[in-house]
Amino acid sequence: MADIEYSVERGVATITLNRPERKNAFTVPMIDQWAELVRRARTDEAVRVVILTGAGEAFCAGIDMDSLDEIGHDPLAWKALLNDHINHVAFAMEELDKPVIAAVSGPAVGAGMDMALMCDMRFAAPSARFSEGYIRLGLVPGDGGCYYLPRLVGPAVALELLLTGNFIDAEQAERYGIVNRVIRDGDLMEATRAVAMKIAERSPLAVRLTKRALYQSLRSDLRTSLDLISSHMALIHTTRDAAEAVDAFRTKRSPHFEGR
Repeated sequence: MADIEYSVERGVATITLNRPERKNAFTVPMIDQWAELVRRARTDEAVRVVILTGAGEAFCAGIDMDSLDEIGHDPLAWKALLNDHINHVAFAMEELDKPVIAAVSGPAVGAGMDMALMCDMRFAAPSARFSEGYIRLGLVPGDGGCYYLPRLVGPAVALELLLTGNFIDAEQAERYGIVNRVIRDGDLMEATRAVAMKIAERSPLAVRLTKRALYQSLRSDLRTSLDLISSHMALIHTTRDAAEAVDAFRTKRSPHFEGR
């Protein structure tokens, strides 16, 4: 079986980290494929939502350190590992204007936690445990933890998690705003898919423009944000998606949108 799997069903693509015997810790070839799968989802018109999850009893334990013995203590090799491989997942996720939902059960540690933070939403089973564990190895957060985490929880809580490496459980992660909700272990994937399917049934163009507008607004002032959304609104009113949605609303039927 492949170390990372990809499937598409009814508009929802699922990326599954599939090294359960290593708690889904990733290798360099695996991370390269991961970035490629995200890019594939971006250009695949059949995909409207993406779910990221892990096989077995873990979400992701970060990078498999045993696979990096050849790097040793070469600083340029470590920088190249991040710039040329691991960070490409973050770049691909940033370019993906379709929603990404992480379904987290078991540990999400170090880069594994950061990979969950890259997603737009996170649903967690009670078994989920989160840790920015780099500091326990004398390392700095190498996969975006210093970027994503404070945007979710604020700098004070982020620094506590980053500088202690402490584990937090699913309920505490929910209180911090790291996860949207906690869902019973046996129901996690079904509930995550239900949310993904609901989004996939909406206008694909409206979903993508809304996601773009939200993230662009986080980096702009009010006037710029409202000017952007007025352009989006003017554009979307002219589309077949909008006409279909309005007709479906008026005739009390479910809309049907073309994939694009």
